[in-house]
Amino acid sequence: MPSSPPLRVIQWATGAVGRSSLRALITRPDFDLVGVLVYDPDKVGKDAGTLVGLTEAGVTCTDDVDEILALDADCVLHMPLPTLYFGGDRPSDIEMICALLASGKNVVTTTGFVYPQCYGPGVVERLESACQAGNSSLHGTGINPGFMSDILPLALTGLSNRIDHIYVRESSDFQGHPSRRIVVDLFGFTLSAKDYAGAVRPFRAFQRALFAESVQFVAGALGVTLDQVEESDEFELASEEFEIAAGLVSAGTVCASRWTFTGLVRGRPFMTVECVYKADAAKVHRWPDPGFTIHIEGVPQMTLTVDEMSHGLAGAAAHAVNSVAALCAAPPGIRTLLDLPLATGRGTVRLA
Repeated sequence: MPSSPPLRVIQWATGAVGRSSLRALITRPDFDLVGVLVYDPDKVGKDAGTLVGLTEAGVTCTDDVDEILALDADCVLHMPLPTLYFGGDRPSDIEMICALLASGKNVVTTTGFVYPQCYGPGVVERLESACQAGNSSLHGTGINPGFMSDILPLALTGLSNRIDHIYVRESSDFQGHPSRRIVVDLFGFTLSAKDYAGAVRPFRAFQRALFAESVQFVAGALGVTLDQVEESDEFELASEEFEIAAGLVSAGTVCASRWTFTGLVRGRPFMTVECVYKADAAKVHRWPDPGFTIHIEGVPQMTLTVDEMSHGLAGAAAHAVNSVAALCAAPPGIRTLLDLPLATGRGTVRLA
């Protein structure tokens, strides 16, 4: 039986997640890289392979959106920094995603859209119309949340006779993360308490939008109607000076934050997601150590702990890449995690 031809894929953006995705597209035989969209002027004109430390791939990076839209491709791996926070002069994510869908390309995005229904019928109608125009499909995997705060808790609930509360906690260490745009501009680490209070406002909206998606997705899958998603956050100041990949954390500046998002039904918590971010986990002792915990309170009670994920951004990229084939085979329209087969590492096994 002949094997299927490689899927023609475009890599959209080459930040930390995008570069990991790009390496997979170049090195895996089930994909044919046909285009790369970059935002950094220094990357324009470079070969996609050399950009990520590989041999030349024969695909030149471009910042020309019209050129990308005109390409013949099965799917776009859409991985820019979300315009909800890093907008600038860029079109909104939904505007760009709709253009890609209408051009006939399926889209897997890490910018959210895990559960677009939580943004209301207007957003859903725009996305569905673009899908129908291009005979294409959209799937959001998310970076954070994504998988750990939605599909994995849902899988555990399959063992439940009664569910009282779902609790998810993620604690992340950003000591080795090199991007100041993420670590400083987004998370607010290295800033004074006063500067952090102002800088974190757009991040708060960004976080609320993403985690509301995840909580409402789980609620919808379990037939629960939420009254609201409640959010709270706090931060920690460094007691000493220390260095991280993104810069210097001075004593008295923000070095960690803790966020909670709780879906409420008649005032009672249905699901709580707790996120702890640390500039350097070895230097910040408040709040839990890095890792993931999922606790289902009910009958039976269950706790699942993932002590370590060596490279969370690589995992986020792999989740998106491993979803491409299923999305390309799906009918047109918005396709959530429940509409597609489980994303697995098929094609990544190395036994030699």
